[in-house]
Amino acid sequence: MMQKLWLKKPTLNYNKDVLDIVQFGSSVEDGKTPEDIDIAVIFNKIPLKEQLDGAQEIKRQLETLLEIPIHINSFDFYSLFDSSNFAKESILFYGKSIIHGDDFAKRFGFSPRIQIYYSLEKLKKKDKIRFNYMLNGRGGEYGLFREHKGKLLKPGLIEINPEFENIFVGSIKEFKVDFKVRRVLLG
Repeated sequence: MMQKLWLKKPTLNYNKDVLDIVQFGSSVEDGKTPEDIDIAVIFNKIPLKEQLDGAQEIKRQLETLLEIPIHINSFDFYSLFDSSNFAKESILFYGKSIIHGDDFAKRFGFSPRIQIYYSLEKLKKKDKIRFNYMLNGRGGEYGLFREHKGKLLKPGLIEINPEFENIFVGSIKEFKVDFKVRRVLLG
């Protein structure tokens, strides 16, 4: 539904100066119920008034497709990377291109990933087994890896797509294990 707007790649009319239209924030994260949909419209270097007008036109088109409010931001390529732009990390790391139906970071040759380091040292043997079942599944049931495209890089290190961070972190927290989350862009 609304969380998968970027997968639907809706047909929109927009200015030739639009580099990309990016869905980001809680609406792209599985396991969350967003109150609104955050959209960033990334332009070539054009006057601010044209950016704002173009972004509002895109917003009007998207509002006909969605049932919840849209929060829209416009950036030119340079202001996107400005140090004062607090949304840039979320846009670059979690952002999904509505035009291309994929990670926004791929436009720059990067693939965003979440790496979760964990330790099972403090768990009893039965809880270590349950933890393994949670990740890999049991008795024909899918585990988190298969269900959400995660993988074990080595014992104690999981790698997943950013949109599944909340699901994995929430499941790991239930075991009360020590863990650390690291966000990486792979080239």
